[in-house]
Amino acid sequence: MTLTFADTHNMVAYLNKSDASDGFNQFINFLNGSYIEYALTVNPTIYVSCIKQFWNTVAVKQSNDVTRLQALVDRKKVVVTEAAIRDALFLDDAEGVDCLPNEDIFTELARMGYEKPSIKLTFYKAFFSSQWKFLIHTIL
Repeated sequence: MTLTFADTHNMVAYLNKSDASDGFNQFINFLNGSYIEYALTVNPTIYVSCIKQFWNTVAVKQSNDVTRLQALVDRKKVVVTEAAIRDALFLDDAEGVDCLPNEDIFTELARMGYEKPSIKLTFYKAFFSSQWKFLIHTIL
């Protein structure tokens, strides 16, 4: 498998209000006040050569119920764990929800106005209102 990289990869969210953001200010306020704000807006320099080295040498390792990715980048061992990602992105929700029952998901989707209820766990942005589409696009 060959990885491809584009200028649009590693894009950050711009959570500033402007005339163009009318109708989305509530989401912008929410995201600016949420624990994921830093993860959405941080813009580190990431070199393509380092990314390629990482993915060409990565291996999944497991010990003591901790799964980690281990790779060599510029002949240095790089270890990535969930805890390291949470720490780097300032995500303080380690004790958050691990699993959400399907019934709860469908109830909340209906409350959000999702236009095409289903029993399957496949969702399409097209069936969300424009504000929810914006939020989904920002997060994904």
